[in-house]
Amino acid sequence: MASTLPHLLLLLSLLALSLSTRTPTLIQKTCSTTTYYDFCVSSLQSDPESPKADVRGLSTIAIHLAISNATNTSSYTTTLARSAADPSLRAVLRECAAKYSNAGEALQWSLDALSTESYDYAFVHVSAAAEYPNVCRVLFRQYPRLPYPVEMARREEVLEHLCTIALEIISLLG
Repeated sequence: MASTLPHLLLLLSLLALSLSTRTPTLIQKTCSTTTYYDFCVSSLQSDPESPKADVRGLSTIAIHLAISNATNTSSYTTTLARSAADPSLRAVLRECAAKYSNAGEALQWSLDALSTESYDYAFVHVSAAAEYPNVCRVLFRQYPRLPYPVEMARREEVLEHLCTIALEIISLLG
C-alpha cells in the first residue's frame, strides 16, 4: 500500500496538470470572441502584462500593439518615400505615411476614451484607425503603374487584424 501512494500522488499531479492546461485563460476566452483567434492569442500573449490584465486591459494591449504597428509603418513609409526616385511614388508614400500617423493618433484617442470607460468613443476611434491604411491602398490604385509594396500590404493586414481584435474586445466591455 505504501508503494502505491507515490504512484497515486504522481497520477493525481498529472491529472491536475492536465486539467489546468485545459482551463482556458482570460486571453483565450476573450480571443474566442474575435475573428482572428490565433493572431489574437499570440499578439496578446506577447505582452508581459497580459496574464494580469482584465478584459479592458486586453483591449488596451491590442490598441498599444496597433499603435506600434501604425507608428512603425509610418516611419517605414517615410523612409521609402525619401529613397523613391519617382515623384509620384514619393508623393503617394508621403501621403501613406501621414495616413498611418493619423491611425496612430486615432488609436491614442481610443486609449484616452478607454481610460474614462467611454467605450463607444474608443470604438469610433479604433474604427477610424482601421480605415486609414485603406486610403493608402486607394492612393496606389490611382497610379496603376505604381505597385503596392508587399511589405506595406503585410503591415496593413496586421493593423487591420489588430484593430478588428481591439474592436471586438471593446464590444465586450460596453
